[in-house]
Amino acid sequence: MSLDALFDPRSVAVVGASADPAKWGYWLAAGALAGRSRRTVHLVNQRGGALDGVPFLPDLGSLATVPEQVVVAVPPPQVRTVVVQGLAAGARCFTVITSGGSGPQEERELAALVTSHGGRLLGPNCMGVVDTTTELRLSWGDFPSGAVGLVSQSGNLALEIGRLLARAGQGFSRFVSLGNQRDIDAADALDALIAHDATRVVAAYVEDFRDGRRLARTLAAAHTAGKPVLLLTLGRSEASGRAAASHTGALVSARAVVDAVCRDTGAILLESAGELVDTAVLLTAVRRGRASFPGGSRGRSRAVPAAVGDGALAAPEAPRITAHGTPAAPEAPRITADGTPAAPEAPRIAVVGDSGGQGALAADALAARGLDVPVLDEATRAAVAAYLPGRGGCGNPVDLAGAGEADLRNYARITRALLDGGGTDATVLTGYFGDYATANPGQTREECAVAEELGEAARKAGRLLVVHTMARDTPALTVLREHGVPVYERIEQAATALAHAARTARARPYAPPERVPSPARPVADGGYESVRALLRSHGLDFPTAEFVTTADEAAGAARRTGYPLALKAMGLAHKTEAGGVALGITDETALRAAFARMRDTTGATRYAVEEMAVHPHSVELIAGVRYDPAFGPVAMVGLGGVTAELLADTALALAPLTPGRARELLLSLRHAPLLTGWRGAPAVDLDAAADALCALARAASEHPELIELEVNPLLVHPGGAVALDAHGVLV
Repeated sequence: MSLDALFDPRSVAVVGASADPAKWGYWLAAGALAGRSRRTVHLVNQRGGALDGVPFLPDLGSLATVPEQVVVAVPPPQVRTVVVQGLAAGARCFTVITSGGSGPQEERELAALVTSHGGRLLGPNCMGVVDTTTELRLSWGDFPSGAVGLVSQSGNLALEIGRLLARAGQGFSRFVSLGNQRDIDAADALDALIAHDATRVVAAYVEDFRDGRRLARTLAAAHTAGKPVLLLTLGRSEASGRAAASHTGALVSARAVVDAVCRDTGAILLESAGELVDTAVLLTAVRRGRASFPGGSRGRSRAVPAAVGDGALAAPEAPRITAHGTPAAPEAPRITADGTPAAPEAPRIAVVGDSGGQGALAADALAARGLDVPVLDEATRAAVAAYLPGRGGCGNPVDLAGAGEADLRNYARITRALLDGGGTDATVLTGYFGDYATANPGQTREECAVAEELGEAARKAGRLLVVHTMARDTPALTVLREHGVPVYERIEQAATALAHAARTARARPYAPPERVPSPARPVADGGYESVRALLRSHGLDFPTAEFVTTADEAAGAARRTGYPLALKAMGLAHKTEAGGVALGITDETALRAAFARMRDTTGATRYAVEEMAVHPHSVELIAGVRYDPAFGPVAMVGLGGVTAELLADTALALAPLTPGRARELLLSLRHAPLLTGWRGAPAVDLDAAADALCALARAASEHPELIELEVNPLLVHPGGAVALDAHGVLV
C-alpha cells in the first residue's frame, strides 16, 4: 500500500499542538506550518490557543477539510479516541508520537482499526516523519536537507546522525521513526526510500527485524535499484543462553545472521553512527553521478555501472535465470594455480600527500582495509613528476615535497594527473589542503579556486576524489563539498568509507529463499538416533551403526559391523568432552573395556556401535542450522570437529540452500584451500559436500520444532561426504 499520505499529504492535522517550545506539540505544529505553502495545515488542541497566527481547533470534527494525515501527540488514554475521530473525518494516515495504549495488545488493536479502514499507522511511540523534498517536518529537532534516507527505531540516534551529516555538508532526504512498528515497519519504510528519486543512500537502524526474510528481499531490491543500504543494529546474541546445547548455538549469533543477510543482499552492516555517516557521505558523492564506485575489476567494466543521463546510477544487471526459471547462483570464486580461491581484486587507490609521513600513513590505512595502493604506470608518473620539485620521479604515495606551498594550483594539477591516469580507481588527497587560508586569510580566494579545480577534475575524470585534511569548516572545504567531494578529518575515516564503498561495488546479491517448506511430521527427540534417521531420509550418508543398551549387545553388533569401530554414548550434546566417544576400537576386549568405562563416566543407558569411517585426505567440517526468530532457518558451515568453536571459521546463509549456494559457502571459508587441494593433496568432493549441506538445510527447514540441528563432524573427502555425528535441540 502506498505511503504517499505519509511523506507528501495534501493536508495535515496535528492533534496536541502547543505554543510552548518546551513541548512536543510545539515542534510538530511548527514543523507542519513550515510546509503550509504546499499543504493545508490544521492545529488541534481542545484548550484552544494559536501558533504563528493559526488558531487551535477543539477537535478533528471541527476541521473544514479532510486531514489526509493526522499526527497524534496526546496522552496515551486519548489516542484511540483521536484515531476514531480521524477515521470518521476521512484521514488515511496516522503518525502516533505517544504510545498507543496501555500495552502491546492495545497498540495492535489500534493498528488493526486503522488498517481495516484502508489506512496506515506509523508508530506508536515514534518521533515522527520528515521529507525534506516535500517540506514535511513532523518531528522534534533539526533535520538538514540532503540525499540520505534514514529509517530508525531510535530517535536520538537519528538526531546524532543528522548532526554528523550536517557537519559533513550532507543531510536527509527522508527520515522515518519506526517506533513500535505496529503497522508500518522497516521493510515498508525502506521500500519507500528505494523508490524515492531524491534518496541516493539508504540508512537504517533496526532493533526488531520482524519478518526478516521480507526485509532481506527489500535489501536485495535496494542493491538491484542501485541504492546502497547502510545498516546499524544491536549486537545481542539470541544464542548466548543456548551455547552449551550445540556448537551451532555458539557460532550462529543473532549478529552473525544479520551480517550474513547483509553480505548476501549487498547491504553493509556498520558499527557506529560515525561510520555510517562517513560511508554515506562518500556514497552520496558516487550516487551524485560525478564518479563511479572504486572498481575492483580488471579489464572489464566497473563493478557498478556509470552514471546515466540524469545523474543517477544505472541499475545493476538482472541476475541470470536458469532453465527452471530460478535465479542462477553467482559464479564460483576464481581458483589460483595452486588450487586456492583467489582474493577479490582490491580497488586501486592513488595517494597524494603534503609529506612522506602523511602519504605513507594513508597508504597503510588503505591497505589495512583491503584496498590496493599500486605502483603508478609510467605515463602517470611522468605527468605527476612534471609538477614536483626538481621534476624527479614519483611513487605511490606521491610526496608533494613542498609543491603545494610553492604554488597552490599544483594540488589541482597533480591530483588531475592522478585522476586522469589509467591505473587507479580513486584518488586520496591527504594533508594540509583547505587550511592555508586559516593561517593566511589572503589565500582564501586562491584556495577556493583550487578547490573548484579539484571538484571539476574529479567530475571530468569520472573517478572518485576523497580529501583528508587537518582543516575544519574552511571556505575551501565548503567548495569541495558543494562539488560532491567527500572531506574527512581523519585518514582512517576516509579509508573505512572507501573500503565500504568497494564492498557495495563488488557485492553480488543472492536471491533470498522465497519461503520455508511446510512443516513435516515432528521428530520425537533431538538425539543422535532420531536425527540420524531424519537426515538419512533426506539423503545424508552415515556409517553403518547399531544401537544397543548392554555390553553383550555391543559385542554382537560389532561382529556384524566389523572392526575397527567407534562406540558412542547417546543423550550427550558434547560427547567427546564428556568422555562419551571411543574411536578405533580393534577387538571385543577393547570394546567391553570402553563400554564399561563409558557407562561409569557418562551414566548413559544407550550406545551406538558404529563403523569407523576412514578416508585419506579428508577434512572435518561442522554443518548446522539454527532457527532465528526473525529470519527463520539459517544454515552454517565451517571447519569442524572439536576445534569448531576455537577456529570459528564459518559461513552462514538463509536456508534452504541450492547446491550452487552451498558450494559458494564452502569456498568462502578462510580454510577453503584445505578443500580445494592444499600442498598437492587431492581436492575433496565439493559437490558431495554441497549436497550434504543442502540435505541438512532442507531437513531443518521442514522441522521448525528443531531450533538447532547439527552435524559435527561432517567428513568430506575426495570420494564423497559422510556424517559422523548429529544432534538436534527441540523447542
